[in-house]
Amino acid sequence: MNYLLFNPLARNGQGEKMKEEAKIALEEKYPDLKEMNVLEINQEEFVNHILPEDKIILVGGDGTLNHLANALKGHSLEASFYLYRAGTGNDFLRDINENGNVVLLNPYLENLPKVKINGKETNYINGIGFGIDGMVCEVADALKAKGETNINYTSIAIKLLLTKYKCPNAKVLVDGKELNFKKVWFASAMNGQYYGGGMMVAPKQDRLSDKLSFVIMRKACRLNALLTFSKIFKGEHLKKKKYCTLIEAKHIEVTFDRPTALQIDGEVVSNVTHYEAWK
Repeated sequence: MNYLLFNPLARNGQGEKMKEEAKIALEEKYPDLKEMNVLEINQEEFVNHILPEDKIILVGGDGTLNHLANALKGHSLEASFYLYRAGTGNDFLRDINENGNVVLLNPYLENLPKVKINGKETNYINGIGFGIDGMVCEVADALKAKGETNINYTSIAIKLLLTKYKCPNAKVLVDGKELNFKKVWFASAMNGQYYGGGMMVAPKQDRLSDKLSFVIMRKACRLNALLTFSKIFKGEHLKKKKYCTLIEAKHIEVTFDRPTALQIDGEVVSNVTHYEAWK
């Protein structure tokens, strides 16, 4: 059986349109596609009925891919899973740098990192943003709820950098070693190189390795924070060693001294003080 899984919320609500485009593009190679809305299906039931010869094509972006990664948690990957390029940020596709509209997912769905927040454990694909990056996604979600469609994440980040964001202090455990940081702008555990639609947070991270990249930006005044943050799209923020630190690790725990927003592959969790991530 050939399945076409789509997320109607992908690409800012253009998922249905992208699904129809995918059907036309794929109909010759993958005939008789069975359409399924990932937000409506019983994920456990669907995964349990997948056969090794099945081909499952996902139409969506990073958020849709995160849904699949968690639906498959604890299951073998005997069937073939593909991603059809249809998201907004597409940080996963940007990271693996493969050409074409359809990418085989199986190698990238194995050995995924996990994050635990408030006792809930989930898999993730690209990265965790704790701090201003989480707050950016939180503000963007609020704008979407009001019906906004043309949302500029970079513009939101700049406004928060210069005005509302208040830097917490952080206690960090990196493979059991305790570190303390003051005035933290963000503290991210990265499985891929990118999040946020092209922010190259961890330019040397290999998602197929057995480690994560922990990246923290701290101590900078608002002006220096803005200047440093502006370099993140090319991965050049790490040259500012006074403000940015990169550590490779298998196990990371971060505790802030005040609640702030956190994003996992673009999905927001509000009022968080602690996360634990490992691979």
